[in-house]
Amino acid sequence: MNEQNFRSLTGALGFYPVVPDAEWVRRLLSWGVRTIQLRYKTVANDGEAIAQQVRYAVAAGRAVAGAQVFINDHWKLAIAEGAYGVHLGQEDWAALTDRERALLKASGLRLGLSTHTPQELALAQTANPSYIAIGPVYPTTLKVMPYDPVGLDNLRVWTKQVSPCPVVAIGGISLERLPAVVACGVNGVAVVSAVTSSADPQSAVATGLKMASFQGAN
Repeated sequence: MNEQNFRSLTGALGFYPVVPDAEWVRRLLSWGVRTIQLRYKTVANDGEAIAQQVRYAVAAGRAVAGAQVFINDHWKLAIAEGAYGVHLGQEDWAALTDRERALLKASGLRLGLSTHTPQELALAQTANPSYIAIGPVYPTTLKVMPYDPVGLDNLRVWTKQVSPCPVVAIGGISLERLPAVVACGVNGVAVVSAVTSSADPQSAVATGLKMASFQGAN
């Protein structure tokens, strides 16, 4: 491995739910999901609550062979708890000092970076992350996005441009849209409401795992 790169993934990305708490992480692991992102948000910015969520999510991942549990944003806690990986947005990555970036890399965590435009895609490549997320592929109502949807054509082209770095597609991806996204050559498909807002999450997960079955991560 190039010492300038973040560590490579150890398994396929595939079906990649992004969930709001550690209990979801535990539940999804029991249903056969192996790549999950904890995106825990608290209005009060309760440091102890955040630390507890990260701790529980990391512990759940450690208990399951092949699990790749990423922590969104909270990279210092991720390092402290020995997490598998961390996922950062463009602004979060840009805000890190050179020393903090070196610390993050030296920790051995895998790094996923979000991108929304060609410019952000180019910046992400210079970080040599473990994977790059591209989105929103479709319009999403989960949060206000100051970006136009990427669309399938751009997703296909951008995925080729960053190869061999693994790509995760994200944003507005329902189970119905999943096959078209997979066909763009991505290595993983991140979903949120397709699982967490489903009337039958376990069934949605089973369907997603079948539809987003990838042969490799790298």
